[in-house]
Amino acid sequence: MSVHLSFHGAAGCVTGSCARLETPRARVLVDCGMFQGSKSLKALNYERFPFDVRELDAVLLTHAHIDHSGLLPKLKREGFRGRILATAGTRELCEVMLADAAHIQESEVRQLNRRNERRGRPAVEPIYRLRDAAETLELFDPVSLNETVDVAPGVKARFWEAGHILGSASVAVEAQGEDGRVEILFSGDLGPGGRDFMPDPEGPAGVGHLVLESTYGARERAILDPAGRRRELAQALRDAHRLGGPALIPAFAVERSQELLADIQILAASGEIPPTDIFLDSPLAIEATEVFVRHGWNAQLGRNPFEDLRASGRLQFLREPWESDRLEKLAGWHIIMAASGMCEAGRVRKHLKRLLWRRDATVLLAGFQAGGTLGRILAEGAKRVTIQGEEVLVRAQVRSLDIYSGHADAKGLVGWASARRPVAGEVFLNHGEPDGLAALRERLVAAGFDPGRIVIPTVDARYRLTPVAAEQVGEGTRILPGAPARPDWHNRRVEMLMRLDERLAALGSDAEREALLARLSDALNGR
Repeated sequence: MSVHLSFHGAAGCVTGSCARLETPRARVLVDCGMFQGSKSLKALNYERFPFDVRELDAVLLTHAHIDHSGLLPKLKREGFRGRILATAGTRELCEVMLADAAHIQESEVRQLNRRNERRGRPAVEPIYRLRDAAETLELFDPVSLNETVDVAPGVKARFWEAGHILGSASVAVEAQGEDGRVEILFSGDLGPGGRDFMPDPEGPAGVGHLVLESTYGARERAILDPAGRRRELAQALRDAHRLGGPALIPAFAVERSQELLADIQILAASGEIPPTDIFLDSPLAIEATEVFVRHGWNAQLGRNPFEDLRASGRLQFLREPWESDRLEKLAGWHIIMAASGMCEAGRVRKHLKRLLWRRDATVLLAGFQAGGTLGRILAEGAKRVTIQGEEVLVRAQVRSLDIYSGHADAKGLVGWASARRPVAGEVFLNHGEPDGLAALRERLVAAGFDPGRIVIPTVDARYRLTPVAAEQVGEGTRILPGAPARPDWHNRRVEMLMRLDERLAALGSDAEREALLARLSDALNGR
């Protein structure tokens, strides 16, 4: 049997990362992430895996973000009993992140089932529960960077620093097949480098096949040193202060929140922003921050930049729901950081409901917003949004702060890939939306990569690998190519209903409104 590689997620989109490696003697996953974005995409999280879970020998986990780790408890629940190999930092972050994901699912399903009961719809089950997350942690087997480990019969792996978040890694895999030894380097999510809080991404030179993330494949960011990054943050916060109301920062709980908190404390201490209280309103971000305080040592700095985050006395951790609810009584200038970063779940949604309509409020989006998410809809300038079934007018100032991305930009991705040359086999582009994938392909070709050897997989596409070539031997049917990154019919339904309300309000008489509704009714009835 030859070596085969399948892409079961992060293909044509930036979430649900999951690749499956099959050899004559082993079955191995690289990541097992949760889909995020449109409702149609998230529905894949509830479906059965497109492979036999019980046949898997191991999972190689690049890092702890939920779009890479979030379905591990489901994997365990459905019968996986192998090892999960990851760095110690990734394992510790997964301890809090998987528990948080389970808690959110259980909480949201309880609310959904109450609505379903009122509507006469059947009850639903969460993807997994807290006990599944806890049991999954027992399968973790910590590995060190730059050490080759035996993964399964005929399969070895070596973890390299990815510079994305604490514990993140690129994974170089060697797999023995009937055509010889096949080498594959999975980039995982790559950091931008040049940051004072995270190391630069690394990797081997001279690889077989390369699987390269493409999140920012279509975008170059301005090159800022830490001082320049803080100047931009200070300006955004001073602008928010001038409006007179709160600044709400949807929080990516791991790494982004900690960097922002560290920079805000530096700016406050130097007097570059008006003094104020900072509320970290995310149990997950709080737990992750405590991990960074314990394990955030940075060799380049010679210190842990997160150890003094609470020294000023202005940072408050809000663990309990009632503590979060008290923020509604606050007036004036203050800063709230609440999960989730793409505004899809967590406490940030209730804050958005109460703040988006206010002209004195500011929303700072500090990371990539996937297609179909509320964060993307806000970033694209929506004037009205629907949150938990309620329509909300957007009057607040919405700003994107791209300076805190944990991902390499297009130039950084090409530079990292070029440093891996020579690439004997194919370059597979994953973890990107269609425009990013296409743009990165063009940039790689311009950098000297063979255009005939750059592959953009779709969800569930399967490839037969030799040491120097790849042939597609299967394709998926779960979702149409290109669909994962687009708003789905749920998004369009909400948009249509909001447009209908606006149109009805704009008409001059009830007779005109009745006539419009009659035409819509005729269309629905097929007349």
